[in-house]
Amino acid sequence: MILDGWFYTGAAISVLSAIICILATIFRDHPADSSILSLAAIELFLAVYAVYALISPVPLNGPGWEFWGYIFTAMILPPIAFFWGITDKTRWSNLVMAAIGPTILVMIHRLQVIWHG
Repeated sequence: MILDGWFYTGAAISVLSAIICILATIFRDHPADSSILSLAAIELFLAVYAVYALISPVPLNGPGWEFWGYIFTAMILPPIAFFWGITDKTRWSNLVMAAIGPTILVMIHRLQVIWHG
């Protein structure tokens, strides 16, 4: 398995987002703008990753429906957490947003396994 720059960049953004959201859970009693912006950073990364996957050369046993299913699922998680955060005005919405970082980290690791075989 090859872990390349895409994985390390996504991992850094995901971990940083989780840390920001956990700190917001501790110190804020309502959804923090920093938590919402960290979700936006994850979503932007995923959009760029999806475009890269779409235009890059495909390996011999290229990614199939499973790869694109993971991309689609990963891309809908941050907006779901965002809408949760703006509708639930408690401190716990920050914790829901914090769960997105580790989830996306696992998903991009799985995407790397699928892509590189």
